[in-house]
Amino acid sequence: MSITPTGSSELSADCGRCFALCCAALPFARSADFAADKGAGTPCRNLQDDFRCGIHAGLRSRGYAGCTVYDCFGAGQKVSQVTFGGRDRRSGDDGHARRMFDVFPVMRQLHELLRYLTEGLSLAAARPVHTELRRMLEETERLTLGTPGELGELDVGAHRARVNVLLLRTSELVRAGAGGRRRSRRGADLVGARLTGADLRGADLRGACLIAADLRGADLRDADLIGADLRDADLADADLTGAFFLTQPQVNSARGGQGTRLPASVARPGHWTPGP
Repeated sequence: MSITPTGSSELSADCGRCFALCCAALPFARSADFAADKGAGTPCRNLQDDFRCGIHAGLRSRGYAGCTVYDCFGAGQKVSQVTFGGRDRRSGDDGHARRMFDVFPVMRQLHELLRYLTEGLSLAAARPVHTELRRMLEETERLTLGTPGELGELDVGAHRARVNVLLLRTSELVRAGAGGRRRSRRGADLVGARLTGADLRGADLRGACLIAADLRGADLRDADLIGADLRDADLADADLTGAFFLTQPQVNSARGGQGTRLPASVARPGHWTPGP
């Protein structure tokens, strides 16, 4: 069977086609990001009967900033409309909702991988591995079309490991264009680090913890930012042109302004401080 890979428009959340799975399936704890505790499988107190959020326009002011930085990469509508054929979590037998909740996090991981593989195919420097990236993209898409039972039994961790080998090769090819010897900061603890104006061009920042880091004016061109934690990082006047494997949730969780230069793969968050 020929598989047509999911388009880029399908790799972002479309809440109107989802049965609010993230608002019911996922747990969160009372914190600076969430105003109240919520258990896994329990609908959020702000969720309405039509699967819409009752405080969507004021999430940040009402203490639910965490909701504004979450993206399921299109997994919600895939589970709702494809895996379960448009049957919402309140229909069917008692186990229907549980099956949806079990499948959703698996699909979310697969769609995140689709997002990275799709971006890899858009990077000219990664042309030597485009054939392999395309093959893996099609395989991953095929997995997303599995039955609820097949998705529930999928060893998604093993699949991620296989995809990661290709993403690492992609990263090496792209960052090689930055020139010079670049120190690896993969997985580095850079919480609150003072990196104002730092030369991080072509840096390997995979999985780096950059919470509240001062990156004002930093050069992050052609940097690999897959999995980097940018919560409350200050990106004012930073240059992220050509930075890759950077997702919208990462950008949404950071701080920035009009002087922040972003790659075309992400949009400027509406809550960022406007420039002068």
